[in-house]
Amino acid sequence: MKALVVGGLSGQIARVLAALDGPEFGIDVRGRPQLDLASPATLSAAISDAKPDVVICSGAYTSVDQAEKEPELARAINADGPAALAKACAAAGIPIVHLSTDYVFDGAKTSPYIETDPTAPQGVYGATKLAGETAVAESGARHVILRVSWVHAPKGQNFVRTMLRLAGSRERIGVVADQIGRPTYAPHLAIALRDIVATLVLDASAPTGVFHLSGSGEPCSWRQFAETIFSASQVRGGPVAIADPIPTSAYPTPAKRPANSMLDCKRIADAYGLIMPHWKQGVEECVEAISADGWQVG
Repeated sequence: MKALVVGGLSGQIARVLAALDGPEFGIDVRGRPQLDLASPATLSAAISDAKPDVVICSGAYTSVDQAEKEPELARAINADGPAALAKACAAAGIPIVHLSTDYVFDGAKTSPYIETDPTAPQGVYGATKLAGETAVAESGARHVILRVSWVHAPKGQNFVRTMLRLAGSRERIGVVADQIGRPTYAPHLAIALRDIVATLVLDASAPTGVFHLSGSGEPCSWRQFAETIFSASQVRGGPVAIADPIPTSAYPTPAKRPANSMLDCKRIADAYGLIMPHWKQGVEECVEAISADGWQVG
């Protein structure tokens, strides 16, 4: 079995998926310039060349604030690219797993979001990711659209690495305390993706559609997330700071963030038997890997 991962090795999820490559389950990760979501012609060519059994689309324009300044580029990568990729998968008769985001919701709900809740993205990033979802769903390809939240990994740009980097030069860091969600550790997500795509390939009746998946456990704020990071770092002799709670209003950004990013993951559990490890376990594993790499977070 072989999966073509569209994303490039610089991406958090593509990088950890590549580590799962093996003789029984091959992972072929491709990215720019050979394969570019902003260049649809490269997508069908890559599928023809790779001859995969399934495609995982993990690539995206993820600079949430910069997307407000570059809406056309964000749409090309987040909406038009997945549309062309899914159509190519439909033509080849292979399924596609497309990664999306909690940003398709406005965050106004007070309980975890289910897949059928109304979408209402508050910025360009969320809107273009939602457009990508719609395009994949309408492509004719068998598909799983997987909404994830607060993804982090030992490498790449993410909240864990940012907190550790800032703690290297600051004693106190103001961290937003009125946005809540569940962090998702990329290596845990990669294992779940492997299980999903294997089921899609081997079982023609496998469930399709939109699913939510994130770390399990009680939700947390960004401030609580930061405190957990620093606790894990402290016991390993790494950088530590005091996380001072601040409201969203004290940290204005060009793009509005959802106040509630909690995702209800019951549907994926029922359909695929998947329950992710507790998000705190993901933080421990992430900080441990960063520690083993000499705290290289600059």
